[in-house]
Amino acid sequence: MAKKKADSGVYRVTEIIGTSPTSWEAAAKNAVETAAKSLRDLRVAEVGQLDLKIENGKVVAYRARVSLSFKYDG
Repeated sequence: MAKKKADSGVYRVTEIIGTSPTSWEAAAKNAVETAAKSLRDLRVAEVGQLDLKIENGKVVAYRARVSLSFKYDG
């Protein structure tokens, strides 16, 4: 069985915040899908913090702080 070559290279981690009126999952998904439009070769997304936006005592938005890693072209 052939062995896979290990990934090597240089990666960057950047933090973004996604929002959604429906859920934290949708907020994280929005963050990743929006970032994917301008960043190539996304590798890992890690949700580090979840919070809510509240107006007049009601939840109006879910927010997910996401750390994304992507590989630099070499």
